[in-house]
Amino acid sequence: MIESNAIILAVVLPLLAAPLCILAGRGAWAWVISMVTAWSSFGLSLGLLAKVRSEGILRYAVGGWDAPVGIEYRLDTLGALVMVVVTGIASIVLPYSWKSIQKEVDEHKHTWFYACLCLCFAGLLGIPVTGDAFNLFVFLEISSLSTYVLVAMGRDRRALTAAFRYLLIGTVGATFYLLGVGFMYMMTGTLNIEDLSRQLAEVGPDGVTPLHATTTIRAALAFLSVGICLKIALFPLHLWLPNVYAYAPSVVSAFLSATATKVAILVLLRVFYTIDGAASPFETLPLADTLVPFAVAGAVVASFLAIYQRDVKRLLAYSSIAQVGYMVVGIGLATEAGLAAGLLHLFNHALIKGALFCAIGCVVYRVGSARLELLRGVGRQMPLTATALVLGGLSLVGVPLTAGFVSKWALLSAVVNDGRWITAGLIIVSSLLSVIYVGQFLHVMLIRTRPKDAAPLTEAPMWMVVPTLVLAAMNLWFGIFDETAAEVAREAAASLIAEVSR
Repeated sequence: MIESNAIILAVVLPLLAAPLCILAGRGAWAWVISMVTAWSSFGLSLGLLAKVRSEGILRYAVGGWDAPVGIEYRLDTLGALVMVVVTGIASIVLPYSWKSIQKEVDEHKHTWFYACLCLCFAGLLGIPVTGDAFNLFVFLEISSLSTYVLVAMGRDRRALTAAFRYLLIGTVGATFYLLGVGFMYMMTGTLNIEDLSRQLAEVGPDGVTPLHATTTIRAALAFLSVGICLKIALFPLHLWLPNVYAYAPSVVSAFLSATATKVAILVLLRVFYTIDGAASPFETLPLADTLVPFAVAGAVVASFLAIYQRDVKRLLAYSSIAQVGYMVVGIGLATEAGLAAGLLHLFNHALIKGALFCAIGCVVYRVGSARLELLRGVGRQMPLTATALVLGGLSLVGVPLTAGFVSKWALLSAVVNDGRWITAGLIIVSSLLSVIYVGQFLHVMLIRTRPKDAAPLTEAPMWMVVPTLVLAAMNLWFGIFDETAAEVAREAAASLIAEVSR
């Protein structure tokens, strides 16, 4: 029973957990409910990934109504990989949150915090499994609306401003997506993603022009592209992200940086490789020549701006914009090697940023700020946290034997094999810039000495330190010992390329 309903159960569990957190009435019980939910969904996601790899695409007809009439849940290798990322990160950051929010979120908001976190979790899990374009919008909004509240819960007054700005830009992105879906529905009469793909490859109303080549469908693709690029913070549509990551509670920054943009990348892939895949959009439209330059520009510009940030969380936020650029470069190449490298970096970046934001959260717990001038010598008095920062920083730069090196090397190889030497050079420049800003905050925290009048520090509570070290250690594990993530990324890339080539 559980096995046959595992797809929908992974989404329903956090949806049910949200009201249960409110009914629990106490932050401690809400935390327990959220953590049990996250670990249960993680177990289901691992099982689903194994099943997809052995049996192929899994389907679930909601209410017993088969597609395209009813809403279908459809899980492929790509969706299963993203589900594992979301549930895995949630399973690690929820234990971390117990102590973290005590310092950064008012006590009377704790119950609501976990309720919103479960709603965000449910929305992020629903996106990889849904086979319906409008249902995808619904899950996107569930995750977004709860995210706005989570960001606004920070005690820093600037968190409320960041959340409001995120709400405005997120609403624009959602509206663009909805307009694109509406145009496609007007031309095809269906919202099922697979049915959309089939119909877009057919001849249009005039009996001559393929449907995907009509002006309305091209306008729909433009609206979808802009809306999704706002969600993933692709340069220059990234302005909402730095303040959100900088002023949100540390656990929210860690969770969002590791999951939200990754799920939005999946939506981008659904549009280009599944919905419009049969029309070969990278051949009929100049998508590669549009996406890749913006992505590369974002990687270089964001890395350059990160150097001048005096707040470590804001520095890491700009770094995330650069890393999104790397992923989009892989997607824009429209080759199996490039796509596999982009998907592998999606997985590895979740580990990198999860570890770094959690480590900075440990520092904020003791110091009360992420400002560089206040973090001198912190690493000497918090050695476990410093270890996580070093491992995460090395992986972010792409030092050999780390997960970041594996995916960056795969991406560079794919770019060079595609003959894009200038793009490869700019990616290397961006990586060299990352050496500067990572070295900058590591130097302040590890080499410089604490002010003589500063109070001595101790490690953050083990509830925070242990999850942080787990994420940091996984950057070494997937960089040295385990190639499972790379294998799954290659399988997902192969299936997406097959959808375009069929």
